[in-house]
Amino acid sequence: MEILLVLWAALMIGFVLVPFLRRRRGMLQQVPAGHPDAADPANYGFARQEELDVRMPGPDQDLLDVLDLVQRTQDYRAASQLLAGTEAAGERRWQRVQAFAGAASLELQQRPGGVGDAPGGQWLRVWRAEQPKDAGGAAVHAEFLVQQAWRTATPGTDEFRIIMEEAKAACSEAALLAPGDPVPYIVELSVARGLGYTQPEFEQLWLKILDRAPNHMGAHLAALHYWCEKWHGSREQAYGFAEAAAARAPEGSLLAAMPLFAVFEHLPEVNLVTGFYESEVVTKAIHGALHAVHSARPDDPMLAHVRHLLVFFLVRAERWAEAMNQLIHVDGHVGALPWTLSPDPAAEFAVYRALAVAGYEANGGSPASLPH
Repeated sequence: MEILLVLWAALMIGFVLVPFLRRRRGMLQQVPAGHPDAADPANYGFARQEELDVRMPGPDQDLLDVLDLVQRTQDYRAASQLLAGTEAAGERRWQRVQAFAGAASLELQQRPGGVGDAPGGQWLRVWRAEQPKDAGGAAVHAEFLVQQAWRTATPGTDEFRIIMEEAKAACSEAALLAPGDPVPYIVELSVARGLGYTQPEFEQLWLKILDRAPNHMGAHLAALHYWCEKWHGSREQAYGFAEAAAARAPEGSLLAAMPLFAVFEHLPEVNLVTGFYESEVVTKAIHGALHAVHSARPDDPMLAHVRHLLVFFLVRAERWAEAMNQLIHVDGHVGALPWTLSPDPAAEFAVYRALAVAGYEANGGSPASLPH
């Protein structure tokens, strides 16, 4: 129990001292390894903090292999082949487009180039130049521009708008190259949020996605941002959108977890009332997400996203055993909400994992009693 109290006290202190952080949900310092109150993740087969992969929410070895090859050789062809062989309307294609775009954007940030030096991400420029009709390359380029806008410019500025307008044009070009592919329109959802599409304009865009992939979880998550009160909607509109998606979700669809994401997007800046996470709204959303996880295909690419958010809510609700049951499925990868909102996603995840372990053990749990 002493371990649990120490960790939970650290979490609460973080909320009191840094309320200005954007719903930081506990941006904390973990006790150092070897400290008597440190929970050892190795006891449960969990990865060390320094081993956590911040690039993706879950494993995709084909993507990792190709990313490594492309970045090592600066040859885009493996990326083009991987996307060409990935189902257009599936969740995995959208995730891979995001990953390639993010890799190119980060390369450019790390190596902006100069006299005599080629800028990072050059392989994407060559891809677009040599294969202008490649639908995969066009989609990656559009997403690259979107990520550049959010990463390098401030919303509302001329610079931001210029990049987003370029991204909008790139989305249109990508859509023309692959008429049945929802990905260019999903990329445009972020453009719509950044440029402030009117609600009728946004709904027209959304209908194009529904025509192509009505149960696309990634698209729904991207659209949810638009409807949040911090952007162009309200709490009621966001909840309504999420609940409608959950209500029409077919059996086995992770759309049943959408209300939990809506709750997450509207958490108060600082909440010291522990009962909030046991409230009816939160409990209902957690149960919907748990049902979605239990019903989903084990290979659903979006499953890890839901499990990561469940870890956050289950720890906050002090449902330690259930949190541990989610951790055994996602540990090793932390490229998902809520961890990606932190400057150090691995550290953020490690704190919640330590809380889950401490709470689990304080209530009689052990590595031997944890099902795998």
